[in-house]
Amino acid sequence: MNNSTRRSKILAPLAVLCAAGALVVGSGATFTSTSSNTISSVTSGTLTHSNSKADAAIFSLKNIKPGDVVNGSLTLTNTGSLPAAFSLTESSSSNGFAGKNLSLKIADTTNGTVVYDGTFGGLEDGVKQSIGEIEPGKERSFTFTVALDKAAGNEDQGKTASATYVWDAIQLQGQTTDQ
Repeated sequence: MNNSTRRSKILAPLAVLCAAGALVVGSGATFTSTSSNTISSVTSGTLTHSNSKADAAIFSLKNIKPGDVVNGSLTLTNTGSLPAAFSLTESSSSNGFAGKNLSLKIADTTNGTVVYDGTFGGLEDGVKQSIGEIEPGKERSFTFTVALDKAAGNEDQGKTASATYVWDAIQLQGQTTDQ
C-alpha cells in the first residue's frame, strides 16, 4: 500500500467523524429559560425619641417647707421607626435633707405604674431603671412627685437636694424575617 492510500484510509474516517460531530452540534435545537429579579434591598430603621422637657428641669421649687409637694411631668415619644426598650437613669444626685424627710415618687401615668418610690436621691446613680417598651409613634408620660415630710424639723432649714436624669432607648433584639 502506498502512502497516498494509507493517508486516505486514515483521513476518510477522520473526515467522517468531524462531519458527524458538526452535525450533532449544529443541528439540535436547545431549550433555554431566563429569569431575573428587580432590585432587592434592605433599609435600616431609626431609633430616636423626644423628651418634652429635654435639657430642662423636670421640677424646681425654692423655699420648700414641711408638708410641701412639688410635681413635675414630662412625656417621652418614640419618634423613630423601631420599637425600643426605654430606661431611666439617675446620673447624679445629692440630698442634704435629714434621713428620709425628702421623698421622691416617679410614676408612669400612661400605664399607671410606679417606677420609683423612696428617698430623694435613693436611686443608685448610674444604674438604669427599665420603664418598658415604647412602640414607634407612641408616647409615655411620667410624673415626679417630691415631698418634704410634714414632720421635718429645723435641721432641714436651708437644705438642698438635686438630681439629673437621663432617658435611654435601646433597640429590641433582632428578628429573622423569612420571605
